[in-house]
This record gives sequence, structure tokens and C-alpha cells, in this order.
Amino acid sequence: MAPDIQRQLVVFDFDWSMADQDTDRWIFEVLAPDIRRKMKSLKDDVQWTDLVAQSLEELHSRGKTREDIENTLRIMPFHPAMVRAISNLKNAASPITTFFCLSNANSVFISTILESKGLIDVFEEIITNPASFEPSGLLKLRRRIDPTGPQHLCKVGCSPNMCKGEELEAFLARHQPAYDRIIYVGDGANDFCPILRMRSQDMVLCRRFRGLERRIAQEGEKEGLKCEVRYWAGAWEVEEGNGESVGAGKPRTQAITYPTCEYMDHPHLP
Repeated sequence: MAPDIQRQLVVFDFDWSMADQDTDRWIFEVLAPDIRRKMKSLKDDVQWTDLVAQSLEELHSRGKTREDIENTLRIMPFHPAMVRAISNLKNAASPITTFFCLSNANSVFISTILESKGLIDVFEEIITNPASFEPSGLLKLRRRIDPTGPQHLCKVGCSPNMCKGEELEAFLARHQPAYDRIIYVGDGANDFCPILRMRSQDMVLCRRFRGLERRIAQEGEKEGLKCEVRYWAGAWEVEEGNGESVGAGKPRTQAITYPTCEYMDHPHLP
């Protein structure tokens, strides 16, 4: 670690980055697989956050309760190595690390899972789509950016409900002075926009075989990507890498190589 890194920011996407599943799909795969399959057929015609909200209403109409949803979230795959990685980094004496969650999931899904893992208090902010349970038990979800109001100005391909690049810049403006280093942990195509806002001393930990890796390979040089790129496939690599690339010690000079695998990305998984 460079000696001048005293304060760092670690930004986590949630689905398939911090967690080992996609929250939107997991809920329906467990509680109503036929709704999950209907979502697949509608995803090209209905904005994704709106489609999840619509599907949650149908789930509620079938008698599924708040407890059903919360219990399903608590059993969603979340690697213990990722829990250790976050906890150990937060507890390290140096550098001082701030955690920020930036996700296209929703506030109920994320907070329920983080609470179950003992990580909810680690994060300075969680920026995502707002959701809340109504007295009837319906989980009401809406886009972070109201479709009837001013829209974001992203030209890189962020979804209509949120520009992650604008959200990262807004967070940094709220939390001055500037961090010595930013580390972004992501996997999806919509994580490309925020990493374009990062500096040469910053780092992206990109999960293998997903949309972000593809966009970095195809568009990174053209779009002027400045930050260092490290690749990982399993949470244990993030945990083991803490002492080298994220925490104290020298960074690895060579990424692990993996066999070719078909790319997957939210929201285009089968």
C-alpha cells in the first residue's frame, strides 16, 4: 500500500458483487417461480424496476407476506468470505475505510440481508431504489429517479432509474475532503459509468464473466478509463486480497486467469 493512503472509500454494488445472487430474481425464484419466468418474458418491454414492483404486487395478491419475503432474503447466498473481508477491512487500523453501497436493487432487500449478516452499520450510505412495506404487507417499490420528474443525463448507458456515476460523484461531494483512494467492487454493465469517474490512483475490483468485464474490454480504452482494474471470481479472492491490494502490503502485479465463460449480466440473465 502506498504510504500516503490514509483515507479510502470502498464502493460496493450489491447483486453478484457483495452478494452471490440477484435479489430481484431470488425472491421470485423461491416464492413464485412462475412470476420469475414471466418477468423474463417481459424484461425487454417493461423498465426493470417497474417490472419488479409490478411482480411484488402480484406476489402480495397471492398471499405472500412480509415474513415470507424477509425470510427468503435471509437465506439468499452470501459468501462468508465476503462478510469477513468487509468486517476485517472496517476494523483495520489503517487505512481508515468508509463503505458505500450503490445498487439497483432496493432498500428493503439490501437492508434485510445486511442486517442478517451483521453488516448494516458498516455502510455510511446505501443508495438504491426506495422500498417499504405497507400495513397490508405489500412491499411497495419505486424508482430512485421518478419517471415523471427530471431525468439523469448519463450518456454511457445507465438504466433510467439511476445513474451510478452521478450518484458516486454526489456522494464524494457530500463527503469532503477527497479520499486518497476509491475502490469499486462491481460486476454489471451499469457499474461501468461510475468507474469512468475514478482517478488513476483508484481501483476497480471487477467480478469475472459478467457485464462489467465485457464493457471494460470493449469500451474502457475508448472511454478513457483511468483506474487500475483487478479481476476476481470468488469472494475468497476479495478476502485474501485485502492484505495486498485493498489493505496493507504490496498490490498483486498479475491477475488470476480463468477459462473462457459466457458473459452474464443483470437484467439479462435467463
